[in-house]
Amino acid sequence: MNSLLIAGTDTDAGKTVLTSALAAYWQMYFPDRSLGIMKLLQTGTGDRELYTRLFSLDQSPEELNPLHFSAPLAPPISAEREGRAIELEKVWTALQSLTERKNFVLVEALGGLGSPVTRELTVADIARDWRLRGVLVVPVRLGAIGQAVANVALARHTGFQLRGIVLNCPQACSEQEIADFAPIDLIESLTQIPVLGTLPHLDDPNDLIKLAASASELDLERLLHGVNLLPQTAK
Repeated sequence: MNSLLIAGTDTDAGKTVLTSALAAYWQMYFPDRSLGIMKLLQTGTGDRELYTRLFSLDQSPEELNPLHFSAPLAPPISAEREGRAIELEKVWTALQSLTERKNFVLVEALGGLGSPVTRELTVADIARDWRLRGVLVVPVRLGAIGQAVANVALARHTGFQLRGIVLNCPQACSEQEIADFAPIDLIESLTQIPVLGTLPHLDDPNDLIKLAASASELDLERLLHGVNLLPQTAK
């Protein structure tokens, strides 16, 4: 109950933005509650480097990103190019360690829920097998409705439990564009999953104050459901 998987409909849906926003909010408003961040698996560069730069995290590099492959391709292909196996036990062990030591752990997935982690398992399969609960990030653009419906259907098929959907504006978008491309009432009607808010486009995605402010506009009660937010007592 003290972890949240940030999943998306596809690559560049906004998983990193939501993870950063929630982390910035947590460290700003709950400084006495420990936070962990994990990128389950990374190919190429990007997320682990960003989190290292933005946040002061009391955790090892292996806990931040247990598995990394150089080529920015699907993990099975990237791993095969390097002649390596995808050792999921490393990821599971690191995740267990973080959730035991931290009050809250943000776990960023890769690609979409249907993206392959191995030649046999998708992100949704891993989420189910590891009993993770999560949120689905849907980018505001043409096709958003279909992507939301398809990914929620996959989550239900595999048994991955979603707490809600968060819309994300990869580019500056007006209220009318959100209503046209990602109408909340229609997405909720088709998926039966609540939309917990919309992340605005940020000109500077490294601005921790603006990241925290964008997170504050989301339905954090649902996103953080079950997490102990009471101040720690001195031992």
